[in-house]
Amino acid sequence: MSDTALSARHLWDDVCTVRTRGPLVHSITNFVVMNFNANVLLALGASPVMAHAREEVEDMAGIAQALVLNIGTLEPAWIESMKLALARGRARGIPVVLDPVGAGATPYRNRALAELFEVGAPTILRGNGSEIMSVAGLAVATRGVDSNAASDEAVGAAQRLATATRGVVCVSGAVDHIVDAQGRHARLSNGHVWMTRVTGVGCSATAMIGAFAAVQPDAWRATTAAMALLGVVGEVAAERTQAAGGGVGTYQAHLLDGLHLLDEATFLARLRLS
Repeated sequence: MSDTALSARHLWDDVCTVRTRGPLVHSITNFVVMNFNANVLLALGASPVMAHAREEVEDMAGIAQALVLNIGTLEPAWIESMKLALARGRARGIPVVLDPVGAGATPYRNRALAELFEVGAPTILRGNGSEIMSVAGLAVATRGVDSNAASDEAVGAAQRLATATRGVVCVSGAVDHIVDAQGRHARLSNGHVWMTRVTGVGCSATAMIGAFAAVQPDAWRATTAAMALLGVVGEVAAERTQAAGGGVGTYQAHLLDGLHLLDEATFLARLRLS
C-alpha cells in the first residue's frame, strides 16, 4: 500500500483490530515510564507484560505478539535481557520495536545500542529527531532524553536508517514522520505541546506501535496508525483538560480516557495525514 492510498479509515480499522484482538505486548522498558506505558496499553485494548529478568525474557518473548525495547534506564543486566529477548523475537518473526531513548547522550548508551544492533535490527525504530540522527551516525547534540533537532531535520537520517535496517523508522515531534525501506513516507501533524510535559508519552507511543504491529502485518501502516491515534487523542485531551480548568496532571488522565473512548467520527474528522 502506498502512502497516497493510506487513509484515515484504514488507520481506524487498525485501532478497532487492536481493541478487539487485545495483543500481548512484551515490554522491556524503563523504570520512569513502566506504569504509564502499561496503562496506555490497557486503555488501548492491548495486554501488557513488563518483564525484564533475564531468566524469563526469552520465554515471555516466546509467547508475546510483539516485543518493545526501551533503553531509558540502562544497566548491564537489562541490556543482556534485551539482547536475549531480541534474539528470541527475531527468531519467531514477531515485530520488534526499539526506542533509543537518549541516544547520543553518553558513550554507554551508544554502546548498548550497538550491542543490540549486533544481535539484529528492530522491525521498527521510534525516537525524536536527535535520537534518530544519532542512531543514524550523525553528529548531533542530545540533551538527556530531549531533542535538540526538529523532526523535519531528521527525515533524511530516518530514510537512510530505514534503508540500512530494511525496516520502519518513526521520527516523532511537532510533525511525526514515518518512513520505510520502500520509500513510503507518512506525515502526521496532530498532537499538543502538553504531550511533552507528561513523562512517558513518547515511550508510550513506542509501546502503542508494538500493539499495532502485533495485529497489522504492514509495519509502516501499523506505526502510522499508532502515532495517528496518539496525536488525535493528545489534541482532544488537551481541549477537555483546558475546558475543565485543569493542567498537565489532569491531562495525563484525559490521555488514558481518550485512548479508551475515542470514537471513529472524532478520529476521522480530526486526523491530519499526508
